[in-house]
Amino acid sequence: MQIPDRVSEGRGYIIRLVGYLSMCHDQRWNVFQWQRSVAEQQFFVRVKLAHKMDVVYTSDSCDSDSREQKTVDLGHSNKRHLDDDLLRVSKSKKLAEDIETVLLNHNKLIRVPLSLNDFTNLKVLDLSNNRLEELPEVITQCQLTTLIVKNNLLTDKSLPKSLLGAAGHGLKELNLSGNRFAHFPEQVIELRSLKYLYLGGNQITNVSKDIWKLQNLQLLSLGGNLITEIPETVGLLNHLHALVLCDNLLEALPASIARLVNLKSLLLHKNRLRHLPREIITLRNLTELSLRDNPLVVRFVKDMTLNPPSLLELAGRTVKTCAIRYAAEDLPRTLIEYLQTANCCVNPNCKGVFFDNRVEHIKFVDFCGKYRIPLLQYLCSSKCVADTSSSDPGSEPNSSMMRKVLLG
Repeated sequence: MQIPDRVSEGRGYIIRLVGYLSMCHDQRWNVFQWQRSVAEQQFFVRVKLAHKMDVVYTSDSCDSDSREQKTVDLGHSNKRHLDDDLLRVSKSKKLAEDIETVLLNHNKLIRVPLSLNDFTNLKVLDLSNNRLEELPEVITQCQLTTLIVKNNLLTDKSLPKSLLGAAGHGLKELNLSGNRFAHFPEQVIELRSLKYLYLGGNQITNVSKDIWKLQNLQLLSLGGNLITEIPETVGLLNHLHALVLCDNLLEALPASIARLVNLKSLLLHKNRLRHLPREIITLRNLTELSLRDNPLVVRFVKDMTLNPPSLLELAGRTVKTCAIRYAAEDLPRTLIEYLQTANCCVNPNCKGVFFDNRVEHIKFVDFCGKYRIPLLQYLCSSKCVADTSSSDPGSEPNSSMMRKVLLG
């Protein structure tokens, strides 16, 4: 039976199109193929030659180089062991030296392949979404800039005693989110080049006071833990752009937060915050503030009873408010030091002072032109609370302003 000319022409067109697409595909990809024995399947490792840097980070890093990148992608292989697969690649020394990224994510790995040490120029290693219970010393021998080990089974005893070595000196991104850490891993403090640190989704209850030593840190993610307190030393992270503290047990923030002059994003939702430190209004570069799901209220201490001040407090207030002069020989040294701790009442209509006895008051103020946030201020007596409310018509936010605070 003779095929009509139109059908014949259509088939010819399809054949030519498939050939053209195949040629284009061959030009863009170099495929390295090794032939296994007859009983084995053929094994392919695809090495993508990217003309533009297309970083295969699985976390949210924005740090990248502009040189060519070559990747071995064994992710989503659903395997427990990948040693043999990596060994086949590393048999070719030249190829092993060219590899910069190894993706072993979404498998069933229970240990890290030791053959990773053969990739002498390895920069990015993704071990996320496996079943790893420890990181071996071999990790520290690689010249990594990015190490992603999120969503595994790592605990406080899973890391090497030191993360320094070839990896530690150049490591810029470390992602340990979604594991089982109960304490802040102190080994991280050694990584002075670190820019991005992800520790969210663990069971961490504390933050190391030595966190200030990570002076290059730009992003610190601690959301989804059990943290109750943030150390004052966080305020010394001068280059920090993003601070994620959401979904913890925080009831207050340190005043040192105001020192983070480069901070652009501050995520505080799902905590127990009732107020924010007054100093936070100085963060002029802040463009993202999330406060939803916190018990922020206008009058946190409305019904709080004021304990009567001690005789020492009353005497000290009298000396300060009446400007009574005294010399060093007139009073014991301890009383002189006590008088030096006097704090002025923030009520502009009051000239009083206080020492240990004070009244806490929540005042809402405009912040960055976007929010009305509750700030804690201290007054010398409960009378000053009424004075500040009546003198400031904007101290009581309306419902729309309150929504801005709660939703962030």
